Amino acid sequence: MRILADLPDDDIRWLDDLAAERGKSRAALLREAVSAFRERERDWLEQGFGLWTRFGRGVDGKDYESALRAEWSASSGESGAA
Repeated sequence: MRILADLPDDDIRWLDDLAAERGKSRAALLREAVSAFRERERDWLEQGFGLWTRFGRGVDGKDYESALRAEWSASSGESGAA
């Protein structure tokens, strides 16, 4: 789909120079810029998914939850049966 966008002359010159330097069209650079922006603006849930594993926690969420519940049960004197 095509769009019409107004950009300052300085930005157009910069895009044209960059396009020539990289051997791409101005449109290709703009498509890449939009894709990069979308990646950076991902949903917060998507950004946080797998965060524990990436930073060394490496524990399955269900196992972690079970361990916490076992601690709670032990500290409150419950048998642990639900």
